[in-house]
Amino acid sequence: MKRILVTGGAGFIGSHLCERLLREGNSVICLDNFLTGRKENISHLMEHKLFDLIEHDIIYPYHIEPVDEIYHLACPASPVHYQHDPIKTMKISVMGSYNVLGMAKRHGSRILLASTSEIYGDPLVHPQPEQYWGNVNTVGPRSCYDEGKRCAETLFMDYHRQEKVRIKIVRIFNTYGPGMLPDDGRVISNFILQALQNQDITIYGDGSQTRSFQYIDDLIEGLLKMMQTDEGFTGPVNIGNPREFTIRELAERIITLSGASSKLVYMPLPVDDPKQRRPDITLAREMLDWEPAIRLDEGLTRMISFFRKKLKKETIEANVNPLS
Repeated sequence: MKRILVTGGAGFIGSHLCERLLREGNSVICLDNFLTGRKENISHLMEHKLFDLIEHDIIYPYHIEPVDEIYHLACPASPVHYQHDPIKTMKISVMGSYNVLGMAKRHGSRILLASTSEIYGDPLVHPQPEQYWGNVNTVGPRSCYDEGKRCAETLFMDYHRQEKVRIKIVRIFNTYGPGMLPDDGRVISNFILQALQNQDITIYGDGSQTRSFQYIDDLIEGLLKMMQTDEGFTGPVNIGNPREFTIRELAERIITLSGASSKLVYMPLPVDDPKQRRPDITLAREMLDWEPAIRLDEGLTRMISFFRKKLKKETIEANVNPLS
């Protein structure tokens, strides 16, 4: 049995990871300040004898008993949340990484950084391999996240080279699944909620920009496989789905799968929004024996079911507890 720390463990990805690690018999410590994480994501784990919750902001040092592994996921990941307080976002990426790397150094722990496809910016190379250095605006509204994660990768590599910390770096591409926040501003949750309420679906730009979407279960499998790779392999490694869809195609699929009568409406494209995003996962296939297994229609059907139940629950609660 391993003792494992998950920073950001109450978030969308973190809560799924905690659940999987517990299922495999590990002792799990979830550290979260609930900036974007939610207690409801981990409420079903609270009574588990091998699960502990620590409420703490990782930008401040924290001393913990030795752990075997650290999954460093703490950071707002959607534009709505990371742009709300960009200075805080940068602090989490940089100071948070500095603090967890210090933990890993003291304990001799393996430590995995959840980096992001955003480090590629608006890419001039397509699809994006790990060797591509990216095309990132350093002074734009998304820079706090993009540059923060790039700096975190640098810190991880420098701790590995200088202090011999045992690191792993993954670059996560668009991920979706149950547990996403309805108000996180991400395209899949936005489209599904609009469709389920028969509202017009808002597309920013002309809908020709492309993305690739992976289901949460595939991502968790990739994270676990990366953590168990040989000591000498640090990454970074792309973890994402190489199947590419336009934003317009995504909206049309959601309308069909949900049975909605929504229409498509178009709004101006946000600043620095990338036109294309698709991972080259050759390295993940070779080094991790990993590739996504869940097709988009299957994953979207699960997501639609999740949000349909959530909306129904909220409606019932509103009727039971109306505002006075």
